[in-house]
Amino acid sequence: MIKIKLVRSTNSVPAKLRKVAEGLGLRKIDQVVTRPDNDAIRGMVAKIPHLVEVQQ
Repeated sequence: MIKIKLVRSTNSVPAKLRKVAEGLGLRKIDQVVTRPDNDAIRGMVAKIPHLVEVQQ
């Protein structure tokens, strides 16, 4: 399991990247979600590295 924290707003990013953040369950700044550590989740995080912070 990995913890993912939204550290920047999704207001000024393209809609496609905003949907990636919502797909991870991130809606508010400083919100932390726990997700399984698999390739699909890692790929989503790789799309938005400037918006999120990963905690092991």
